[in-house]
Amino acid sequence: MANHPTTQGAREHTYDAIVIGSGISGGWAAKELCEAGLRTLVLERGRDVQHLKDYPTALNNPWDLPHRGRLPHTTVRDNPIVQRCYAFDEATEHFFVKDAEHPYVQEKRFDWIRGYQVGGKSLIWARQTQRWSRFDFEGAVRDGIADWPIGYDDLAPWYSHVEKFVGISGNRDGVETLPDGEFLPPWEMNDVEQHARGKIMAAFPGRSVVQGRCAHLTEPQPVHLEQGRGKCQARNLCYRGCPFGGYFSSNSATLPWAARTGKLTVRPHSVVESILHSDASGRASGVRVVDAQTKQATEFFARVIFVNAACLNTNLILLNSKSRRFPAGLGNDSGLLGRYVAFHNYRGSLRAEAEGFADSYYSGRRPTQPMMPNFRNVRKQETDFQRGYMVFFSASRPGWTQGNSTPGVGAAFKEKITRPGPWGISMMMQGETVPRKENHGRLSTDRVDAWGVPQLVTSIDYHDNDVKLMRDFLQQGEEMLAAAGAKKITKNDDKRAPGLDIHEMGGARMGRDPKVSLLNRWNQLHSCPNVFVTDGACMASTGTQNPSLTFMAITARAADHAVDELKRGSL
Repeated sequence: MANHPTTQGAREHTYDAIVIGSGISGGWAAKELCEAGLRTLVLERGRDVQHLKDYPTALNNPWDLPHRGRLPHTTVRDNPIVQRCYAFDEATEHFFVKDAEHPYVQEKRFDWIRGYQVGGKSLIWARQTQRWSRFDFEGAVRDGIADWPIGYDDLAPWYSHVEKFVGISGNRDGVETLPDGEFLPPWEMNDVEQHARGKIMAAFPGRSVVQGRCAHLTEPQPVHLEQGRGKCQARNLCYRGCPFGGYFSSNSATLPWAARTGKLTVRPHSVVESILHSDASGRASGVRVVDAQTKQATEFFARVIFVNAACLNTNLILLNSKSRRFPAGLGNDSGLLGRYVAFHNYRGSLRAEAEGFADSYYSGRRPTQPMMPNFRNVRKQETDFQRGYMVFFSASRPGWTQGNSTPGVGAAFKEKITRPGPWGISMMMQGETVPRKENHGRLSTDRVDAWGVPQLVTSIDYHDNDVKLMRDFLQQGEEMLAAAGAKKITKNDDKRAPGLDIHEMGGARMGRDPKVSLLNRWNQLHSCPNVFVTDGACMASTGTQNPSLTFMAITARAADHAVDELKRGSL
């Protein structure tokens, strides 16, 4: 089966398929390939993490943590990049890559947030899941920023396939710009959010406010119980790992499902140095792995390779996979590998006070919030900027946190800070950035990491279009909050660097034309068809939605195609 049968240890190192990466998309590749009967090796550069037993802080109370959840000054000092992530704290830091553990070169500042362990960032993702609509594919093509070879109809059945297994809570809202899916019961909006929703939709016809859709089991179905998962407890401690399996992760769902087929092998501590290419066959033959602990190199072989190392690491691996046929990186005939990297623009936010509703409160810590699908440049170009943005908003009543800045002492003070404070309301944007050739990652020519692999150079930045888009959101957000009756509205541009959105996409983008893309409509490298790329690197544009659901659907679709091609003998 391998193209290098004489390589030492080839027989015991040969599989039907190899998956590089065990995160959200890698887990799905493993599940689909194993279910189809393929002996599949999953290579993970980080340590092993087993569901339930490797979530050390999942059930800790604040007083069980040495610093009550806050990061020590030394950790903050030594990690200026990762400490900016909202989910990085004393209870979760073991799931994040520290700054010194895998250095990279920032030609332009880029906050690269990573999770190196079995399960990857699926343990620490925000779990928001929305389908793309036809407007996201068609609009990007219309505006000349992407050459999408697929559309909504191609992905719709795969969205359903993924949603049923993952478990997505949400309403069937009937909104054309945000297609409905296979939903579990939704989380509720609180009274202030429902009030704001009615006021905004009345004042701005054509704009929709819907409850957020998220990968949480509000009402587990038989397939979820078969996975060993249970109902979400609304604890909002998800980033520690969920012992209930209430939210979806590779660890709680896809990898165990793949393992029960008997076809799965997971190899942690496996840094993929490169993908091997056979000039004789015109195919990739396997991968070269450096053991993260011993630094020893090993080669593994397979007929099909799925690259799911997460966007920038996937680009890094492909760029470093050089051969006589591909001197500039595997599949890089166009010279565009690593280019057209895009991300989501989160810079704009608003805060305000919501008067009234003193007799209203809510229960639990809901894992999602109301959102507004994009309403800018949907069907045609209408503004002085390209594309658009999604809006998230929420209302809450701080309770004990009020006491952090309220002076006082004694019984009366303690009683006061246990009562809910006044309502506040906030809005944030999730804007689409336009893929640009100059936004790229490349290999360093003089720096290598601890495993002998060239470091990645990031040269990714905002554009004037992103600033115009953000300013429009701040203006529209202020008008919408005012229409909802909010007071003391403040607007903010936090000027965060790209990367902190953790939604980087592109570099090995899909397309119809091999001259301007790397992958075909099935996510195969145009010039090396037994290599599939189905994580964020494959995206031709970003849309305004959270991307993880689309990564999963694209992966399941590509795996199905790979299995069909293997059966036909085409791979």
